[in-house]
Amino acid sequence: MIEKREPSVWQGFKAFLMRGNVVDLAVAVVIGAAFTNIVNTLVKGIINPVVGAIGTKNLDNYTSCLQDPCKVAADGTVKSGIPIMWGSVLGATLTFVITAAVVYFLMVLPMSKYLARQEARRKAREGTHEVIEVTELEVLKEIRNALVAQRGGGHDGR
Repeated sequence: MIEKREPSVWQGFKAFLMRGNVVDLAVAVVIGAAFTNIVNTLVKGIINPVVGAIGTKNLDNYTSCLQDPCKVAADGTVKSGIPIMWGSVLGATLTFVITAAVVYFLMVLPMSKYLARQEARRKAREGTHEVIEVTELEVLKEIRNALVAQRGGGHDGR
C-alpha cells in the first residue's frame, strides 16, 4: 500500500510565495506606498490650503461636552468631563473623501479611459483581422470551384 505524504509546511509556504497573485499583491503594496506619498503631498499642498481658505485646516478643536465641565490637556488626555471629539471624526472623514476624490479623478478615471481606448483599438484590429480571414476563405473557395470546373467535375460550390 502506497502512503500519500502531506506536503511539508516549507513546501506549502514555497508554493504560496510562487503564486502569481502574491507577487502581484507585493507589487501593488510597493506601488501603493509610493503613490501614498504623491496623494498626501497633493492633499497637504493644494487641497488643505483651499479648504483652509474657506474654513479651518484643523478640525480637532471642535468638541461637544457630554458631561460638564470638559477639560482636555494639550496632549489630548481628558482631565474632566466627557468630551465628544466630533471635529476629529469630521476631519478624518473629510481627509478620506478628499483623498478618495484625488485618487479617483487623477488616477482611476484617466487610467480606465486609457484602458477603454486600448481595448477599443484591440477589438478594432481583431475585427479587421477576422474580415481579412473571411475574405481569404471566400477567395480560396472560388479558386477551388474554378479548378473543379476546369476539370469538368460536378462540384456544386459548397
